[in-house]
Amino acid sequence: MLLAAAGSKLQIPDAVYRFCVFMLLMRIGLEGGMEIRGGDLSAMLMPALIAAGIGCLIVYGGRLVLAALPGVRTDDAIATAGLFGAVSASTLAVAMVLLEEQGEYFEAWVPALYPFMDIPALILAIVLANVHLARRKGTERERVEIWPIVRDSLRGSALSALLLGLALGLLARPETVFEGFYDPLFKGFLSVLMLTMGLEAYARLHELRKVAQWYAVYAAVAPLVHGLLAFGLGYVAHLLTGFSPGGVILLAVMAGSSSDISGPPTLRAGIPSANPSAYIGSSTSIGTPVAIVIGIPLYIGLANILFDS
Repeated sequence: MLLAAAGSKLQIPDAVYRFCVFMLLMRIGLEGGMEIRGGDLSAMLMPALIAAGIGCLIVYGGRLVLAALPGVRTDDAIATAGLFGAVSASTLAVAMVLLEEQGEYFEAWVPALYPFMDIPALILAIVLANVHLARRKGTERERVEIWPIVRDSLRGSALSALLLGLALGLLARPETVFEGFYDPLFKGFLSVLMLTMGLEAYARLHELRKVAQWYAVYAAVAPLVHGLLAFGLGYVAHLLTGFSPGGVILLAVMAGSSSDISGPPTLRAGIPSANPSAYIGSSTSIGTPVAIVIGIPLYIGLANILFDS
């Protein structure tokens, strides 16, 4: 962000950015698939249900809070809440690297909770927006088709890469290619992705100035509220099922993140009346930096206090 503010002309080609995202998600998916193949599926049940519930709660709560603020249109509020209810793959990747460097164990299937939170959040946001628009037009009984939303979400580049990695980890024997190719390159690709996100975050600040300042307030506060909520529910799962402290941290990170890959195009198509400057600007320029710089260290610190005591 400082580099962009200084007027640097540095640009990361979009194709390179997308390839880095693909590599990161393939690596996460492969490791998750290999772990699920030899793991206990029943251990995933409660965290998966919590992830889905949190995604929906973030969307519905955010819709109520934002729409009640002055100068905020309801469809913009719903789209913004939907983006914050969905998951940022890059923020998740940053948290995984930090935990691995600190030697903090987490179940390798935890990143596979990504779609359990991401898809319900995006679906609920689009459904709420369609219901709102239908009521405004006086056609409240107009039916909202759910399957096309699910299909488009699953076809998105981010979820497709993650699901492909999961499938290969489950059905193939990718240990050799994982250890020799995907895993060694993980941190290098992540550094390129973070550089790109910083440049994009600064560029989006200009867009955020065009809309109500309440979006900036929401983007600064919501990630931490969402993350702490997920941390608390994850702690309950830890007490009931033995869910690892690292898993609790990653669940909080997913809830505190806002989608930067799959969410924006899904919401552009599903809620075309919403202003992208509102939901993308608030997410990219403020939400993601807050989630990474403040959120991740906060959850790790809480885990050190709670689980070491």
